[in-house]
Amino acid sequence: MNVQIPNTIVTSDWLYEHLYATNLIVLNGTIPKVVGASLAETQQIPNARFFDIKKVFSVMDAPFPNTMLDAATFTQKAQQLGINQESSIVVYDELGIYASARVWYMFKAMGFDNIAVLDGGFPVWKEKGFLCEEKVAFKGKKGNFEAKYRPKLFRNYDGMLQEIQNASSLIVDARSSARFTGKVPEPRKGLRSGQIPTSKNLPYTELVHNNQLKSKAEIKAIFESLQTNETEFVFSCGSGITACILALAAEYSGYTNYSVYDGSWTEWGTLYHKTT
Repeated sequence: MNVQIPNTIVTSDWLYEHLYATNLIVLNGTIPKVVGASLAETQQIPNARFFDIKKVFSVMDAPFPNTMLDAATFTQKAQQLGINQESSIVVYDELGIYASARVWYMFKAMGFDNIAVLDGGFPVWKEKGFLCEEKVAFKGKKGNFEAKYRPKLFRNYDGMLQEIQNASSLIVDARSSARFTGKVPEPRKGLRSGQIPTSKNLPYTELVHNNQLKSKAEIKAIFESLQTNETEFVFSCGSGITACILALAAEYSGYTNYSVYDGSWTEWGTLYHKTT
């Protein structure tokens, strides 16, 4: 029996109930380097497939990390994971909600909406005592997924220059307050500290509690507290990962007009002082 994704976020209970639906695909979007060797998981949700953001689903020779693939390459890589047009996807993360939001956003940008993030990720799944299995590489049939790129969902450097000049949107930075204000150095070696002009700070951690997204009402109030009359949000972070958590929370709480700056501060902090 097939299943349809009901919302941007699904619970572990929902996933457990529908785990063996014919068209369901579970993706593990964890970035191993972020988790660290000491916390590395050897197990996974049954039948999960590893969605490798760093080594497969990013442009490997790009000057900045996590650069989004073009539609043709994304199509090829997704098909290799056995993903079909009629698939229903649930993506999880071993940290709770972190890189899973990036996976959700990538599919959304590629025209695919039948995907949800597992609220609380693998930590909550394990807390519930649900079945796990040893990790195994996917070796199934090739899928028929076809990407249909939505260019409005990603911003590039030139687009951000225009955003600042036009002041038509609110740029919101998901980094910590200390990084946003430059009180602590950026983790990327050689990258200067600072913030994009006109941007405001909303650390992604303010939207999450105990590995799960806060309620829709709480998230809505947080976004409203930014006191903006602009019609659009542009989300940024360090390298395009946690900005997608803001996008996920925005979608979950009812916002529809937003985009993500793919290069984020890594690109901006490298290029801006050289061109202005």
